Amino acid sequence: MHQFAMPKRAIKPVSIWLLVIVFLLLAIIVLGGLTRLTDSGLSITEWKPITGILPPLSLLDWQSEFQKYQQIPEFKLQNASMTLAEFQTIYWWEWGHRVLGRVIGLAVFVPLVIFWTMGFLSKGLKIRLSILFVLGGLQGFIGWWMVSSGLGGLGDTLDVSPYRLVIHLGLALFILGMTAWTFFDVALSERRRSWRAKVRSYRAVWVLLVLVYIQFLLGGFVAGNDGGMVANTWPLIEGGLAPASYGDLVPFWRNWFETPVVTQFHHRLGAYLVLGMGLWVAFTISREKIPELRQMGRAVILILMAQMVLGIWTLLAVSPLELAIAHQFVALLTFLIVLNLTHASSRFYLSS
Repeated sequence: MHQFAMPKRAIKPVSIWLLVIVFLLLAIIVLGGLTRLTDSGLSITEWKPITGILPPLSLLDWQSEFQKYQQIPEFKLQNASMTLAEFQTIYWWEWGHRVLGRVIGLAVFVPLVIFWTMGFLSKGLKIRLSILFVLGGLQGFIGWWMVSSGLGGLGDTLDVSPYRLVIHLGLALFILGMTAWTFFDVALSERRRSWRAKVRSYRAVWVLLVLVYIQFLLGGFVAGNDGGMVANTWPLIEGGLAPASYGDLVPFWRNWFETPVVTQFHHRLGAYLVLGMGLWVAFTISREKIPELRQMGRAVILILMAQMVLGIWTLLAVSPLELAIAHQFVALLTFLIVLNLTHASSRFYLSS
């Protein structure tokens, strides 16, 4: 980890800017989840990075967009009875998601140029923020690559490819994590000093962070396969400890990523593993002599337990929109809380 050497007057404005970006990233990931849950992601069938910011402005424009949507498998095989008014509803979800992505791009680029010009950014911070900006642009392209997989290019599929969805989600989470980590670096650069040698549990915390990230990706495969709509019982699944249909697809590895009930089963196993690792981390952290770390450890175990309860509730209720999006939002909070603990335990600081 790098501790940035910045002018004292730069710390507060740069910290506030990075925190705003973190909140915007949280918003766009949640909005992306809503777009998926409302089956709105394929409503815009073209990628227009510049002119796409303008929605249809007349009835003729709306009819043109609707006609384009009527050509894809999702409409032909699932939504053939959809009205123009119903199409407008799903269109606004997807349009909002895309426009927010553009807003985030501007919110990163404009202050970056200003702070760069004012000499507020160290060399290391310039490099990291430039990488984040490039990753944001790449994320926009991957988003379209994901959407294009549901427009008929991969056959008569009704949804986007779950593999592309998880790549899109995984990069979004990585960008969020890298931005939040940079915020921690900058915001705490003055009042904390390194104390890594005194923290024994940081390796276990890193393992927990990796497991939480993987669990998020497993949740992406559940979403990509509508796995929350099947096997809505707990603790058993399809009446047993494992799905009876495990292994039906050939080759075998496809079951892990393309069978709804199997993706849900793996997500369950991931939850148990994350909770178990979280308990171990909380135990090891409780033995540290640093009160702030112990408080963070307690926060981690509380959020993990809350997330598991919410996940079970969502499953048993057959994934209603409100619970499903709450489950995703709490997952994001879990990731950030574990990330904060990882940052602190990897390079803990004491107030000067």
